[in-house]
Amino acid sequence: MLKKAVIIVFTFYCRYTYAQTDSSVNHSTVKSITSARYEALINGVDLDNMAAVAELNHYPMPDKVLQYKKQLDLSPIQLSKLTAINTELHRKRVEMGGNIITNEKKLDDLFRTHQLDDGTIIFYTNRYGLYQGEIRNAILQACYKTEGLLSEGQIKLFEKLENHK
Repeated sequence: MLKKAVIIVFTFYCRYTYAQTDSSVNHSTVKSITSARYEALINGVDLDNMAAVAELNHYPMPDKVLQYKKQLDLSPIQLSKLTAINTELHRKRVEMGGNIITNEKKLDDLFRTHQLDDGTIIFYTNRYGLYQGEIRNAILQACYKTEGLLSEGQIKLFEKLENHK
């Protein structure tokens, strides 16, 4: 019985250790950013649902529309333009994600080394807001452009497909 328990504990320990050393996951290099958020920033993933206001008002995200390209019978022109919008959006998210990480590293360094004053804190926190605003703008612009490429029927069908997921 004890031997069985030791084997079970050892097996779980090995699995846990392997999970902790998985090299496919980017671990945060910044104390103030979790590994999950760091990974999202690096990969251009929106954890904050910044498109909600657009999507709730029938302005879909381009990547979601592209998932239903056959069902929506997208024309080659629509497909090309949606792909371009989605590619630019992803590029912008990754760029701003990198800027946010760099900014957080700088804040961490300033606090760690006690090289702060009011102006420095204001500068770097306002920069953070600027980067968040840039991401939100890019997302909402993409939704706006996507809606402009689709017919009313395609938008209705898209929303029906999304609701049945």
